[in-house]
Amino acid sequence: MRIFTKLSAPLCLLFVFLCLKTAFSSSIHASSFSTTHRCSHEEALALLQFKTSFSINYTVPYSYYCVESYSKIESWKGGIDCCSWDGVSCDNVTGHVIALNLSCSFLYGTFPSNSTLFSLRNLQSLNLALNDFRHSKIPSEISQFTRLKHLDISDSRFSGHVPEEIAHLPKLLSLNLSNYQISSDLILETTTFKNLVHNLSEVRELVLNGVNMTSVNPRFFMNLSSSLTTLRLFDCQLRGNFPNSIFRFPNLKRFSLGGKGNLTIDLASSNWSSPLQRLYLADMDCGRRLPESIGDLKSLQYMSLGCNLEGSIPASIGNLSQLTYLSFAQNNFNRQIPTSLSNLTQLTSLYLYSNNLSGQIPSSLANLTQLTFLSLSLNQFSGPIPASIGNLRQLTSLELSSNSLSRQIPASLANLTQLSDLDLSNNQFSGPISFHAIRFSKLTYLDLSYNLLNGMLPPWIFTLPLLEQLCLSHNQFQGQINQFQQNSLIRLDLSNNKLQGSIPNSIVNLVNLSYLDLSSNHFSDLVEADMFSALQYLEIIFLSDNNLSLRMNVNANFTLPILADVSFSSCNLSEFPNFIRHSNGLQSLVLSKNSIHGNIPDWICEKDDLQILDLSHNNLIGKIPNCLPKSLSVLNLQANYFDGNIPFGFPEGCGLRNLNLHGNQMEGLLPKSLVNCRMLEVLDIGNNNIEDTFPHWLESLPDLQVLVLRSNKFHGFVQSTKESTSFSKLRVLDLSGNDFLGPLPLRYMENFKAMMDSHGEDGFPEYMETPRRFNFYQYSLVVTWKGFDYELQGILTIFSSIHLSNNKFKGEIPDVIGKLSSLKGLNLSHNNLTGQIPPSLGNLRNLEWLDLSSNELAGKIPDGLVSLTQLSVLNLSNNHLVGRIPQGSQFNTFGNGSYEGNLGLCGFPLSKSCDGIGTPPSSFLEKDEFWRLGWRVVVLGYGCGVVFGLLMGYLVFRTGKPKWFVSLFDGRPSQSGRKMRKAKRLVQRRR
Repeated sequence: MRIFTKLSAPLCLLFVFLCLKTAFSSSIHASSFSTTHRCSHEEALALLQFKTSFSINYTVPYSYYCVESYSKIESWKGGIDCCSWDGVSCDNVTGHVIALNLSCSFLYGTFPSNSTLFSLRNLQSLNLALNDFRHSKIPSEISQFTRLKHLDISDSRFSGHVPEEIAHLPKLLSLNLSNYQISSDLILETTTFKNLVHNLSEVRELVLNGVNMTSVNPRFFMNLSSSLTTLRLFDCQLRGNFPNSIFRFPNLKRFSLGGKGNLTIDLASSNWSSPLQRLYLADMDCGRRLPESIGDLKSLQYMSLGCNLEGSIPASIGNLSQLTYLSFAQNNFNRQIPTSLSNLTQLTSLYLYSNNLSGQIPSSLANLTQLTFLSLSLNQFSGPIPASIGNLRQLTSLELSSNSLSRQIPASLANLTQLSDLDLSNNQFSGPISFHAIRFSKLTYLDLSYNLLNGMLPPWIFTLPLLEQLCLSHNQFQGQINQFQQNSLIRLDLSNNKLQGSIPNSIVNLVNLSYLDLSSNHFSDLVEADMFSALQYLEIIFLSDNNLSLRMNVNANFTLPILADVSFSSCNLSEFPNFIRHSNGLQSLVLSKNSIHGNIPDWICEKDDLQILDLSHNNLIGKIPNCLPKSLSVLNLQANYFDGNIPFGFPEGCGLRNLNLHGNQMEGLLPKSLVNCRMLEVLDIGNNNIEDTFPHWLESLPDLQVLVLRSNKFHGFVQSTKESTSFSKLRVLDLSGNDFLGPLPLRYMENFKAMMDSHGEDGFPEYMETPRRFNFYQYSLVVTWKGFDYELQGILTIFSSIHLSNNKFKGEIPDVIGKLSSLKGLNLSHNNLTGQIPPSLGNLRNLEWLDLSSNELAGKIPDGLVSLTQLSVLNLSNNHLVGRIPQGSQFNTFGNGSYEGNLGLCGFPLSKSCDGIGTPPSSFLEKDEFWRLGWRVVVLGYGCGVVFGLLMGYLVFRTGKPKWFVSLFDGRPSQSGRKMRKAKRLVQRRR
């Protein structure tokens, strides 16, 4: 016993040592195992099987939104611990996969409902954002992730209804179903949303941008957890009033709302008590004004409000001392910038563009020394740029375009050495470029276009090492271009200046150039086309309207493979440029006003993407080929020598918007297949030899705005077959110089709704648009003004005219013309119109020229025409008008020629005074007309008897000169031979 007692202590120590050794050894072994063999075989196999469900597609849309994009699953290989795979995270103790981040992995394919991914029952975080699951439905099996806390499947092209099972994730803290970047039809119904709100009692972040929630009542959001910190609901198609009590959520830090749908939130009565840090509201109704209480959000760091707010920017905005980002863009603020804004010294971004802000740009903005982005574009700022702007040394982007800023550009801008973007376009800056920005070593974008700048282009502009876009168009720069010393330029636009000399040879060094516009200058000399052969990235080249002679080198055999838009108008070309023939994807080709001869080449028919083809004003001959590309939107072949019939092959779905064949030698009928061109806006086939009746079937074209059939061989009546919608958008109608007869087309005139709308006069004049991508191209139209033809380059949407002269229309001028209030011109001359000038013409307050000459109009000139204050041309000559010429306004400026051939008229400007002559009853002619005809009446009475003579005199005074009567005694050909012969026989019988 004593021996055991003596040994017990050492044995105990030995036992403790062995236990500690074993425990330590086990710990070392376990630690080693956990480092290399933590992931279970089952979970690794599940992940590998999930990998095989998808392919890798590096063209997945919007992947550029990812900070880091690569295919994470490519690192997944058997035999390697799955916890070390990209995107996989495991629990350090159990080895279970608890987090999976496969965002931006270029996954492509349908998401299977029986995916092995659902066997990872310990998953706490799942991120599948920014992949492409090809409009798969969100599997209801997602409810098996009972431990899931974070779920992000945003912008991965899931679609269909959000399953109710998504509400069975009780531990969820953040949910992102956003489909905003990628269009989809993901729908969240009211029942599912209610369950989600009820069950997710701990949710803190809810991001549903782009999810269709049309059926969800906005008030249901007030039932969300008070733990909510983030709520993002942009473009969810919510409707109705969103409760502004959302701002009283005690933990809400990030809130965004707006987008499609009829959604409102009343900021004016909001009680700001939440600790908001980010606030984004756009494309919705936020009330008319931004309240001063906005200054109570002292924690706000980011604020963007774009919802048509009016009035002034609250001075309390200066209280938000934590703001780093502020955008009030796209509102209607219409006062000056408050001086308190200069208190926001932490601001790095300030966007106030697209408002109605006025006054001068405050020099106090120089206090915002942390600014890197400043945009004040699209406002009404005037005066100079304050020199103090040069103190904002951190600026990388300065945008002041589309204002009324004037004077010289301050030299202090040269201090902004960090600038990468400088946009001062669309202002009234004048003088030369005075600032020496040689230190703009980081500048990539410079736009000074649409100003009044002049002088020589400073040499430093062509030395900036990183400059990619240089836009100096629509100024008055002159002189020559310096040699280019950089090769970084992608866009070069020097159009619409007074630059002269030669195009520098160094342009061949701009090997990255994609856009080149040197049009509308005074460049001269011969240009060899192969100068551009090195510019293999060139997509757009415009050299039109210079004094250049572009020559095709017969030995040159080069291509510009991605060339899309070409404009070589007025370049003295005599043939089609060969290098265009081999350009893939050509979309616009403008070769107008050259001397190109021969036929349209066959290779034009091979350009399947061609949308604009303008070969006008050349010497082209032959027939228009039937094979022209079906993609054409504009076909302008005017002023050539094409003959034969207009091609009849306008197919179903024809996309033509503008067809101009004016001034050729086309014959035959107007093809009825044009009704297939449902988008047609302009049809001009004037000055040809088309022989047809009026094409009433054009009524069915819903967008037709310009119809010109002038100087052809059209004949017959102009009658409508429809009643309410015929030509309702028509604004220009020219049927002159044909053989149309019968009454004026009253029913059509009653349908000219576009001519009855003069509201466009109040806005900024706009031109008829080509498809948006081709805004450089303008429609043209030949109009007759003061007796001469003019070709308008660009058709203003406020331009309306009716020209029906030189036909055989008869009858009275309908009163309805007085309702066409937007008319600029009305020409009904050289017809057989009778009756009086309708007083309703006095309602045409926008009328600039009126020609009713060479008709059979009688009666007085309506006094109401004096109210036509825009009228600059008036021709009422060669009618039977009588009485005093109205006086006042524009009528005091018209000469004798406006009234000649109306012997019954008197008063200024005619030498015949109305004094002492008097004015007979409206049923009689003036007395001087009596004396002009009186001797003929007396002679007739002498030969035929007093009674007959008096009778004839009465008829003359009562009804005016009959045509047969005038023909008989004036010796002019009668238009009614039967009446003339009857009168002669009657005279002879009496003798």
